[in-house]
Amino acid sequence: MSDKKRSRAIYWLLFFVSVAAFFGVYAIGGGYCSMVLPFNVTFFAQALDLL
Repeated sequence: MSDKKRSRAIYWLLFFVSVAAFFGVYAIGGGYCSMVLPFNVTFFAQALDLL
């Protein structure tokens, strides 16, 4: 059970890192921010245990 919570915590961390990367890419090159969206969606779904 603790392994399950640990892995979800890693996915939450990766989700927040990908959100920060999204805003970073948006600030530098606005049109390319959509390249980070698959990571946002995937890590969010894994953090919610949907995948």
